[in-house]
Formats: sequence, C-alpha cells, structure tokens
Amino acid sequence: MENTSTTDLARAILRDPETGLRWAMRDYASLVRGILRRILPGQERDVEECMADVFVALWRNAGKLAERQVPLRAWLIVTARNTGINRYRALSRREEVPLSEDLMQTLADLLPDPAGEAAEQVGALVSAMEPPDREIFLRKYYLLQSSREIAAALGLSVSNVNTRLCRGRDRLRIQLREGGITHV
Repeated sequence: MENTSTTDLARAILRDPETGLRWAMRDYASLVRGILRRILPGQERDVEECMADVFVALWRNAGKLAERQVPLRAWLIVTARNTGINRYRALSRREEVPLSEDLMQTLADLLPDPAGEAAEQVGALVSAMEPPDREIFLRKYYLLQSSREIAAALGLSVSNVNTRLCRGRDRLRIQLREGGITHV
C-alpha cells in the first residue's frame, strides 16, 4: 500500500502541501476510511469529516514526523482511531431524545394550528409540571441541552433524566388526548 516512504511523503507535504497530501490520500485514504467506518458505522458524513481531520493533522505534524522518522502508516492508524473515538464520544454526548412521533401526531390531530395552539398548550402543560421534570423539559426542548448536560446541572443520572423525559412525554400525550389543560 505504501508507495512512498514516510520521510519522502512528510517532506513532500512540507514542500508542497497539496501534492504531498494528494499522495498521502492516494496511499492511505482507504485505510483511514476503513478504520473510521468501523468506529462510526452508518455515519458517512462524520467519517468524511474525521478523514479530513486526520489528513489536516498529518499536514500539521509532517515536520515532526519527518524529523523523528515516525512510521506514517502506524501514525495514521492511531490518529484515525483516536479521531474516530473522539467523534463517537462527542456524538454520544449529544444524544437526543426527540418528541416522539406519537406525541407530534396527537398534536397535529387535536389542533388545527399545531405551531400556535399546540405550542401554547404544551408550554402550559410543561409549566404545570413538578420540579425537576419542568426544568428537565425546559432544558431539553427549549434550551436544547443534552441529557448529559441536564444530568450534570441537576445532579441526576443520565438514565434518570431520560426516564423522566419519557414519562413526561407520555403524560403530555395523555393530557393532550383528554382535551388539553385545566387552567394552571
């Protein structure tokens, strides 16, 4: 697979980054892509972004790699793996718990103007929730915080936050089906 030596490739990147990176991608793109696809299955956009990050890191570190005569293939494998793992962790932290399709359909069925009346009714129902459920919902759906961020802010576990969100959505669905709210 390696058509150019580490030192030659690193020097080529230093002399002419465009050509050097083209050579690096010719020789190593499939290796890097394969590693990233195993870490981020089904997330092609993230794989492509991570590949770009790996080759930018190669460009930035070409001088050190040439100076220390680091084996390029091994460096790219480790860098791709670490980049993929970091992206995977970042995606996990942004775990979203969206409003369910059932609840959205209930809103659409009950109200002719889901953007106006539904938002008002859901807002009133959320305001009537007991703490910490009210704050969890506000943080999740109005401030768009992740479950992990909410858990840290409120001193709860992520699973507790997700359970409260699930139960809260179920209560909202029932309340909306039963005809909305009584005055708060």
